[in-house]
Amino acid sequence: MVSRVVLGCGAVGQRLAEKLSDWYGIQRVVCERQSRVEALREEGVDALNADPTDPDVLVDLGDVDVVVVASDEPAQNRAIARAARTRFADALLVAYAGVGATPAEDAELAGIADRLIDPETAFAAVVVDRVAGERAEDSLELRRVLEDIDGTLAVVMHDNPDPDAIASAVALARLSKAVGTPAEACYFGEISHQQNRAMVNLLDLDLRNLERDDELGEFGGFALVDHSRPGVNDQLPEELHVDIVVDHHPPRGPIQGTYQDLRYDVGSTSTLLTDHFHRFGVSLDSTVATALLYGIQIDTQEFSREVSTLDFEAAATLLPHVDEVVLERIEAPSISGDTLDTMARAIENRQVRGSVLVTGAGRINDRDALPQAADKLLTMDGITTTLVYGFMEGMVYISARAQGTDLDLGETLRSAFDQIGSAGGHADMAGAQIPITDAFGEFESDDDRDEAIQEVIEERFFEATEQLPASVRRTRYKDGSDRSGKLEFTFDGGSELPLLLPSSGSDSDEDPTLDDGLTVADE
Repeated sequence: MVSRVVLGCGAVGQRLAEKLSDWYGIQRVVCERQSRVEALREEGVDALNADPTDPDVLVDLGDVDVVVVASDEPAQNRAIARAARTRFADALLVAYAGVGATPAEDAELAGIADRLIDPETAFAAVVVDRVAGERAEDSLELRRVLEDIDGTLAVVMHDNPDPDAIASAVALARLSKAVGTPAEACYFGEISHQQNRAMVNLLDLDLRNLERDDELGEFGGFALVDHSRPGVNDQLPEELHVDIVVDHHPPRGPIQGTYQDLRYDVGSTSTLLTDHFHRFGVSLDSTVATALLYGIQIDTQEFSREVSTLDFEAAATLLPHVDEVVLERIEAPSISGDTLDTMARAIENRQVRGSVLVTGAGRINDRDALPQAADKLLTMDGITTTLVYGFMEGMVYISARAQGTDLDLGETLRSAFDQIGSAGGHADMAGAQIPITDAFGEFESDDDRDEAIQEVIEERFFEATEQLPASVRRTRYKDGSDRSGKLEFTFDGGSELPLLLPSSGSDSDEDPTLDDGLTVADE
């Protein structure tokens, strides 16, 4: 659970706390003014009448993930922010500038907080954006493209979609219908993660599961959400013409699309769709709002990872329309026995070097259990990076997580595994998949196979976390007996890391690629 506290409580802070009083994760409001504390308590808010700069008061709050500084006084906000940064060094610190703050005071507060909210700047930006800004024109262009589509629009998520992709597809389909163009939210693969299934079932989302051999000619246009290239992390033809692309992942190749909304400084694609709803003037119903808020929560890890001001603004827009009862049920679905078994094996088999943990779960029945295990193991004391792998149907699936480290996990996994499979993801959430036969060859026994997979994955990942390669090349050597490959990583310093692999079933030197979004193991 992500815990949040509000420190200081001016007029803005009081309204914020009241709005969020029923939001899962709000822990406490600390305010010096007794009258505001009493008003908050009447609204059901856990409010404490105390000095929010007092170190003893802050210690008593326990572990906190997000701190909101919300006094009306600029000087008080700076004092609270300094105290909060000292006490909660790893927490996300969001600070309100206060009434009448000078540029110098804003700059000082911005140097302490992770996010600064200046009311005058925010108000001006909203007004400009709504009536004449670049983004307003951008939404008009999206509307024009939607209106020009002749037939049904297929809004395609990435394979085995996560909540952000699902919510974004549903939202874009709703916008399309609002301007008169019929649309279907579509995906390839499976929705198997318990929370993802709960989201679809509890919100009664109308999704279409496509097959690779389905006739696509029935659609008049195509949109991609939460990924940006046809044929990469979806099963569409690579040459397919795409009308619309909406994504928050940096692309690793050229993007084609009549309309493109690619914003890499936000935490989720759901945030971008909320932004368009805002300017389209289309009302948000509880189904779409709940889906979008959950998509933002998941991709930003409850607003604690890669989060932007726009993510907070989108959440504030969505919150009044959200079905909170349904949202809580989505967040706490039942866990299958297979998932618990996978977690148990991952915990038992863990290997740790410093703050990095790698573990194998062996044969699995549900690959969505891997990211759940990676998340759970990341809560271990002293661990900043986790990688969990398992295999099914001839494929090794890998899910990795990072927290409180400068390591770019997506690049690390690409460095470690792109030569024998495909990998990608974010700085702190990534995944990979490796074909067993192509990468490891044939084995006489399951034990030999398991041992080879374990050795290669553990060593390659541990080495990659210690020193990220500047370039990766694959060189094949012949040793006189069948095939054995030797991989060499070239580092900035010129040193090489050799790693022997078992016999490979392919002589291909082509490296498989993966979309900039998450692999199927990450959703």
